[in-house]
Amino acid sequence: MRILITNDDGINAPGLQVLTDIAHDIAGPEGEVWTVAPAFEQSGVGHCISYTHPTMIAELGPRRFAAEGSPADCVIAGLYDVMKDNTPNLILSGVNRGNNAAENTLYSGTIGACIEGALQGVRSIALSQFYGPANANLDNPFEAAAVHGAATVRALMQDALWDDADYKLFYNVNFPPAPGADVKGMAATTQGFRLNTRFRAEAQTSPTGRKFLWVRGGPQHEPTAPGTDAAANLDGYISITPMRADLTDYALVDTLKDALK
Repeated sequence: MRILITNDDGINAPGLQVLTDIAHDIAGPEGEVWTVAPAFEQSGVGHCISYTHPTMIAELGPRRFAAEGSPADCVIAGLYDVMKDNTPNLILSGVNRGNNAAENTLYSGTIGACIEGALQGVRSIALSQFYGPANANLDNPFEAAAVHGAATVRALMQDALWDDADYKLFYNVNFPPAPGADVKGMAATTQGFRLNTRFRAEAQTSPTGRKFLWVRGGPQHEPTAPGTDAAANLDGYISITPMRADLTDYALVDTLKDALK
C-alpha cells in the first residue's frame, strides 16, 4: 500500500510524526509512506488552494517533501508531482494538535486535505487529537492517537463504507482528550455544534500605535448533542464521522421549489 500523509500544523509538527508511525503500521514493510506537508503552519485555512500563485516544493529527505502552500495544495502536489507515477491508495491528514469536531470542521486545513483527496478520488481520513486537562500535560499529549490510530484507520479501511459517488465519502476521526489507556472505543457520530461558541476578533494596539486583530476561538469543552463528535470525545470515545464535500441541504430542495413557484 502507498500512503500519502499531510497535515495543517506544518512539516515539523509533532503530530505528523505520530501520523508517520500510524501510516507505516498500516502500509506494512512492503508499503510506502510519502509525506507532503506545509512548510509552515496552515491551521484554519480550510479547503484553500493557492490558485493565484505558484507553490514552491522542496525535497527534505527520502519520500519527504515540504510545500509552501495549504494542506489541499499538498495533496494536489502529492498526486500530480511527487507521486504522479504511483498514485496513493490512501491519504491520511493529521494528527492535528487539537480537535476538529463540531464547527471546527468547517475551518480545518486537516479536513481540507481530505476534502481534496476525496474530490480526487482517493480514500481519505482526517485524524485529530482533542486536548484537555487529562492529556495536555502528558509526556505525549498525542497518546490516544498514537495508541489507537492504526487500529482505527485499519477498521475504516476494512469495514467502513467507501463509495464511488461524485462527492466521495471521507472520514473525520477525533481522538478523545484522555490517556491511551482510558479510551473507551470507537463511536460513529454526526458533526456536532457547540452552542455559544464562536470565533471572534480581539483588537490590540502595537507599540507603534497600529491596530491589529487577533482571531480567537471559543470554549472547546462545551457539550454538544448526544451522538455527535465532540460529545463522544468528551465521554472518552474516538469519534468517527462520515463526511462529503457536497453542502446541499437535500431535505429543503422540494420546499424551496414550492416556495419559488
